[in-house]
Amino acid sequence: MLDGVRLAVTTLTVLPLRAGRVDRSTAAVAMSVAPAVGALLGLALAGLHAGLRAAGSPELVAAGLTVAAGALLTRGLHLDGLADTVDALGSYRSGPAALEIMKKPDIGPFGVVALCATVLVQAAALTAAGPWAVMTAWAAGRLAVSVACRRGVPAARPEGLGAMVASTVPFAAVAVGAALVGALALAAVPGRPWQGPAAVAASLFAVVLLLRHAVRRFGGITGDVLGAAVELAVTLTLVLVTLA
Repeated sequence: MLDGVRLAVTTLTVLPLRAGRVDRSTAAVAMSVAPAVGALLGLALAGLHAGLRAAGSPELVAAGLTVAAGALLTRGLHLDGLADTVDALGSYRSGPAALEIMKKPDIGPFGVVALCATVLVQAAALTAAGPWAVMTAWAAGRLAVSVACRRGVPAARPEGLGAMVASTVPFAAVAVGAALVGALALAAVPGRPWQGPAAVAASLFAVVLLLRHAVRRFGGITGDVLGAAVELAVTLTLVLVTLA
C-alpha cells in the first residue's frame, strides 16, 4: 500500500519521494488513489489562486498562473500526453502507425491546437471558479486515471506506463473514488449542490468515450492516453461547474 501511494505521488506530481517497489500490484494501488492525489493538487492550486486574487492580481492573470502552476506540479506530462494523443487521432491512422506518431518527440498542428485550446479554456473557466470547484476539477482529472486503468481496458503496447497500469484497478475502487469525488463536488457550486456531481459525471462519460475510441484506434491505452483523459476531465469539469 505504501509503495503504491508513493508511486501515485511520484507519477502524478513532481514531489521527489523515494521510490519503492514498482510492479502491477503497486500500480493498482497507485491508480486507485489517484483521485486523492488530484484533490491535494487541487487544494494547492486553489490556495494559490485565492492568494493571488487576495493580493490584487487581475482575474485572468491569477487564472493563467494557476494553470501554469498546475502544469509545473505535474511536469506537464498530462498536457504532453494530450498533444500526442490528439496528433495520433488527427492522423486518421490506426494501430502501430498511430502509436509511432505518439512516440515522436515533436508536436504536430493538431497537438498544438489542443494544447492552446485546453490551457485557454481552463484559464478562462478559473476566472469564475471557487476553491471547491478547483479541487473538484483536479480530483475529477485524476479519477479519470482510475477509470482508464480499470479492469477490462487493455494496453496498446506490451511495454511502457500503459502496459504496467492497464486493467489494474478493480471496479470497486473506481466506484469508491467516484463516490468520494462526487461528495467533494457537492460544494463546488454554492447554492446548486447537484451541479458539481453532474459535472463530474459528464466529464467521466466523456473520458469513457475517449477510452473507447483509443481502444478502437490504438488497441488500448498508453501513458499519453492517460494524460489526455486527465486534461479532458479537468477542462470539462471546470467548464460545467462555472456555468451560470
